[in-house]
Formats: sequence, structure tokens, C-alpha cells
Amino acid sequence: MTPIIDLLKQQFANIDFKPAPLLDMQDKDAEQWCVQVSPEKLIEVMTFLRRDERCMFEQLSDLAGVDYLNFPNAKDRYGIIYSLLSISHGHRLWVKVFVNDPNPEVPSVVGIWHGATWMEREVWDMFGVRFSDHPDLRRILTWEGFEAHPLRKDYPLRGRGERENYEVISRDSA
Repeated sequence: MTPIIDLLKQQFANIDFKPAPLLDMQDKDAEQWCVQVSPEKLIEVMTFLRRDERCMFEQLSDLAGVDYLNFPNAKDRYGIIYSLLSISHGHRLWVKVFVNDPNPEVPSVVGIWHGATWMEREVWDMFGVRFSDHPDLRRILTWEGFEAHPLRKDYPLRGRGERENYEVISRDSA
């Protein structure tokens, strides 16, 4: 187990982080870890990871959504994955949060990492997972008024008719 996982267990003894190595590697010092956090504890845990001198995860490298619909053994519909990087200490950590329909919602981490603004907007737009307390949660890839979320697994592969309303542009008419 890495020192970061040990610190999390000490600081939050009541949370089962379900730590797991991201990859099964032979070099135990190089292992990178993934932990799970409930939406209710997300801000508290992320604030600790960002501000504690022993962790110092200064950078949110990535924030992604996953739809686990019909995924074997999946208990939850959506996963939000935060990829954290400590430039000071040179370590990484992945934090996963799981939510479900009908109203999937996760607290926004924009107050901890301002760079999460656009990443959270993308996950909202594509998966329909809301980020509570987000300063500007609006669509970023589709348009306002678009009623679906295209990266959900139940979204039709050919869309819902949004492509039929556009003028076909050829080389001659462009």
C-alpha cells in the first residue's frame, strides 16, 4: 500500500476507499492507485488531498465520466473519475465516485481545482451527471435545449434526428 492510501485511511477511518492498484506492476514503488469515495464525502476527501502537505495533489489532470449500463457486475450506472497529480511529490491517484439515475449528481470540485470547470461541463453535457455548486453548469459540446446526453449507453447510435435538420453543404455550395 502506498503512503497516500495510508494517509487517507488515517484521516478518514470511517470511509472504505476500496483501494486497488490501477495496473498490476512488478515494481511496487511505481504502482498507481485508485480509490472510491461517496459523493457525500467527495469535497472533504478532495480538499484533504489538495491541501495536505504529505499529499499535495496540485493538479486535476483529468475528469471523466463512464456509463456502466449493462456492464458485467456493475452496481452503479455512472462513474466519475478524477485523475490527480502531485507535481511536488511525483505521485498520482485516481478517485472514483459512483452515482445513479434518476438524478445523478456529484459535488463540484471547481472550488478546489478551478480547471475542473470545463471538464465538469463536458461530463454534464455528454452523460447528464450534474455537478452541484458548479459556477457555470451549461452545455459545452451540444446546444442549450438539447434534451439528451450523447455518451449515455442508451442513446441511439445514429442520434435522435438532430442530424436531419442541417443543410447538406457540398464543395460547390460552400
